Amino acid sequence: MGKTIKIRVPGTSANCGPGFDSLGVSCTIYNDLELTLLHEPALQIFVEGEGVDNIPTDDRNLAWKSIQTLLRHCKADEEYKGAIIRMKNGIPLSRGLGSSAAAIVGALKAANVLLGNPLDRRGLLKIATDLEGHPDNVAPAIFGGFTVSLLNDGIPECFSFMPRLLLNLVVAVPDFHLSTKAARSALPLDVPLKDAVFNVGRAALLVGALLKGNAAFLRNAFDDALHQPYRAKLIPGMYDVFRAAKEAGALGVAMSGAGPCIIAFTTDSMDAIGHAMTEAFHRNGVEAHFLTLGIDKRGAHIVK
Repeated sequence: MGKTIKIRVPGTSANCGPGFDSLGVSCTIYNDLELTLLHEPALQIFVEGEGVDNIPTDDRNLAWKSIQTLLRHCKADEEYKGAIIRMKNGIPLSRGLGSSAAAIVGALKAANVLLGNPLDRRGLLKIATDLEGHPDNVAPAIFGGFTVSLLNDGIPECFSFMPRLLLNLVVAVPDFHLSTKAARSALPLDVPLKDAVFNVGRAALLVGALLKGNAAFLRNAFDDALHQPYRAKLIPGMYDVFRAAKEAGALGVAMSGAGPCIIAFTTDSMDAIGHAMTEAFHRNGVEAHFLTLGIDKRGAHIVK
């Protein structure tokens, strides 16, 4: 049997309000993936935690598909034809917290380490983006912190940073799933120019305020006109949850990724904000719980 490696990958929240498909943040909620590469064509996959009843344990598994992609890229697929994969998941599935990105990134990093690290993090970002379709979740899962990402002729570019203030994340997790495909289908093909201008200004303000550590400017930086208004119908009471979070002290609130989780950004009053958000969901007939998280600094890393 070959060597075994264990990787811890953070959950992520994409968009952060106005940064549609370009901004992301790494959260202190994690999946662990343990990988052993095999020379023989055998596959064993074990799952515990979130998604235990939904994640396939055969060759349809996203982590295994990601591993195979990296092996082919590194021309090691003839040497390693099978694997033992153990997944311990803390990230909820299909809730907008980057569960698929975590599976992809954890698998790629684990296989890369076992091959002797032929790819750097930029190389992993390219493969992860190709698999995920866009870099906004995989980038913070790899690099940690807040990330700003774009595609330049199909090549992802990204920089990561930590904000210059102690920012906390309160995530309201409603008791239903929302597929990214369904959330994407709710979006229009074209948007008004005024809405594009609205978002450009706020995305720039958001990044500047985080880098400067100016909490006052954050109060106007998380609003969005490009995707949240069109997806609101998929999340009962979304704007009521937004209002409740702000009234309880949040600096800003946004849909987490494609939803249905709602994420509030704050420097204090985490429990009060969380209770206000879940109560607002409850008033709209949706059961929910909340998580209080920090910003992960490391991204995907080896667990000794």
